[in-house]
Amino acid sequence: MRSVHRRLAVSTTALVLAAGGFVSGTAHAVTAAHSAAGVTAHTASPALLATCSQDYLPLPDPSCTPGALNPSVTQDTIYSTICVSGWTATVRPSTTYTNKLKVQGIAAYGYSDTNLSDYEEDHFIPLELGGAPKDPANLWPEPHSGSATSSQKDGVETKLKNAVCAGKVQLADAQDAIATDWTTALATLGL
Repeated sequence: MRSVHRRLAVSTTALVLAAGGFVSGTAHAVTAAHSAAGVTAHTASPALLATCSQDYLPLPDPSCTPGALNPSVTQDTIYSTICVSGWTATVRPSTTYTNKLKVQGIAAYGYSDTNLSDYEEDHFIPLELGGAPKDPANLWPEPHSGSATSSQKDGVETKLKNAVCAGKVQLADAQDAIATDWTTALATLGL
């Protein structure tokens, strides 16, 4: 159920998260089936939500962090963006920016540990797969500890990017797999 919920939450944000001046897109457009099922777009900016649930860990709460894409990264542009060594450094936001969001996110998620160094302000859909660099809908305080850690997710991100750049996996499929459940993304794609 969690992956179905995640997939719907990520897909519905394709409509647009416009609150707070941010516009987000996701891996897939909203389908007629989602509309028929009564799925609606999020209307509040995730940064403005008062509380987020830890029930989804090691994934972020989809109502707070549904994920968002960088419109400059498409299947047609991967060899001039994500597949270029060092490209993510050109779009990565400053730690000044992400630390402010990290403080807000730690409070919103209700983490008892408030030590900033115990979390990575992580791009849910990673920059390596065309995630939106500065959109709060794509950033969350991912714990360094637990059953599935931020460093483990980093390894999955690298393997997925390498598969996309080698032509083994389509970009949208990699984005969908990591947004659905990063802990099973490699197996989902047969990697």
